[in-house]
Amino acid sequence: MGDKVPPTTTDAGISVQSDEHSLTIGPDGPIVLNDHYLIEQMANFNRERIPERQPHAKGSGAFGYFETTADVSRYTKAGLFQPGVKTDVAMRFSTVAGERGSPDTWRDPRGFSVKFYTDEGNFDMVGNNTPIFFIRDPLKFQHFIRSQKRRADNALRDHDMMWDFWTLSPESAHQVTYLMGDRGVPRSWREMNGYSSHTYMLINEEGEKFWVKFHFHTDLGDGNAHLTQDEAVQKAGEDSDYHRRDLFDAIHKGDYPSWTLKWQIMPYEDAKTYRINPFDLTKTWPHADYPLIEVGKLVLNENPVDWDTQIEQLAFEPNNMVPGIGLSPDKMLLARGFSYADAHRARLGVNYKQIPVNSAKNAEVHSYSRAGDMRVKNAVDPVYAPNSYGGPAAQPQVGGEATWHADGDMVRQAYTLREDDDDWSQAGALVRDVMDDAQRDRFVSNVAGHLADGVSEKVLVRAFGYWKNVDQAIGERIEDAVREKLGGKSTAPGMASAKSISG
Repeated sequence: MGDKVPPTTTDAGISVQSDEHSLTIGPDGPIVLNDHYLIEQMANFNRERIPERQPHAKGSGAFGYFETTADVSRYTKAGLFQPGVKTDVAMRFSTVAGERGSPDTWRDPRGFSVKFYTDEGNFDMVGNNTPIFFIRDPLKFQHFIRSQKRRADNALRDHDMMWDFWTLSPESAHQVTYLMGDRGVPRSWREMNGYSSHTYMLINEEGEKFWVKFHFHTDLGDGNAHLTQDEAVQKAGEDSDYHRRDLFDAIHKGDYPSWTLKWQIMPYEDAKTYRINPFDLTKTWPHADYPLIEVGKLVLNENPVDWDTQIEQLAFEPNNMVPGIGLSPDKMLLARGFSYADAHRARLGVNYKQIPVNSAKNAEVHSYSRAGDMRVKNAVDPVYAPNSYGGPAAQPQVGGEATWHADGDMVRQAYTLREDDDDWSQAGALVRDVMDDAQRDRFVSNVAGHLADGVSEKVLVRAFGYWKNVDQAIGERIEDAVREKLGGKSTAPGMASAKSISG
C-alpha cells in the first residue's frame, strides 16, 4: 500500500466530507447558502490572482545557495561575502514589457534578481541580463515602460511608440543595441549572464569604501546563447512558457544551473575623476581599467512547490542592504530604493515582508512596524521609540553606512558630462568590436524587421539617424534593409501596427 492520503480540509483545517458535491436540498435541489466549504472555494478562486507586477510580470524562479569561494574581505565586511560562507538564495527571472501570460521568447531584456537570506538580514540584488539600461534618470522610467507596453486606444503593443521614445532618448542606444542583438532572446535563463547593472558601494571593516559592479557569468557557455528571431517567434507559438519550463525541468532532473559571481572594483576616489560617469546606468566600465575578480558560486538546486506563494509573491527591493553593502549616487538606483518597496506594498500589502518567502531566514526581526492589512506576526509593546520599557534600540556601533559627499543647489539637471561621456560610443564599440560578422548580420536583420513593422515615417527617419550615430555603416545597412522591406512605402503617423516586440 502507498502512503496514507491526508484528508481534505477547509483553510481553517476542518475536514470536509466531499471534494465533488455541493450541499443541496435533496440530490436534485438547490444549493444552500450554508455550504461554507463551497463558498470558501468560490471566494478564494475569485481572489487567487494578486495584481501582476507592472514591469517584469512574466517570469519564474527557483532556490539554491551562494558560496563565497575567494577572499574579498578587503573590500567588504558583509557576512555573506566572507571566505567559505554559504547563503541560501531565491532567484527570479523575467521579461520586462510583457504581461503575466505573455510568451517567454519575446525580444526583451531579462530580469535577473537574487535574494540572499543572510545572517544579517536579506540582501537583494535586482538586475538584468545586460550590464546597462535604457535610461539614466528615474523621472523617465514610467514613460519608458509605457512606451513598451500597450496603446490607450486599442490596447495593442506598438513599435512606433517604442522607437518614438528610443529615438528621442539617445541614452537608450547602448541598451537597444544589446536588445536587438543576440542577448535580446536568450536560449534559456540557465545560459544567460546576470548583472547588477547599477554601481553599488562596498565598505570593509576599517570603513574604507569601494564602488562595485556585480557580474554573474553563467557556467553554461559564454552568456550569448540565443534564439534567432525566427526561432523565438516559433517558440512563442509552440510553447509560450519555454524558458519557465526549461528551468524547472533542468532542476527537476538534477541538472542544476550555476553562475560564477565576479566583481569590478573601483577605488572610491577614482569615481571623482574617471573619464566616464561611473554611476551612469547607460555605461559600462571598461574591463581593461577595472578587471573582473572572482568572488563565488551561485547554484540553483530547488524548484518551488507552490509557484504563487514562493515566486509570484517573491518581492525584491534594492533597499534591502546588509552592513558592508550600500547604494551609490546612481539616480536610477536611488529611486528604485523607494519604488520597488512601494510597488510591493501596493501589490501584496503593507506587510509583504511577513510572507514567508520574503521573511528574513537567519536574522531576528525586531521592528516597530505594527498593524496594517494581512499582518500575521504579533506586535509587542512598546510600539514606539524612544522608550524606557526595553524595546529594541538602534545600533550605532554597526557603523559603515553607505554615504558620500555631496553639495550644491537643488536642481533638475542631467549628470555633469565627463571627458568620455556620450550616448553613442559604447554602443558603437559593441557593434564594431564585440559582435562578429554573423552577429552583426542578425543585428541588422532584427532592427530592420522591427522598424519595418508599423513605424511611422517621421520616427523611421529619426531611427536611421539614431543608428548612424551609433555606427555609420550599420545605420546605412539598417536603412537600406528597411526601405527594401517597405518597398518604398511608409506608415502613416499614428497608424502604426501593434505587434509584440518579437515582431
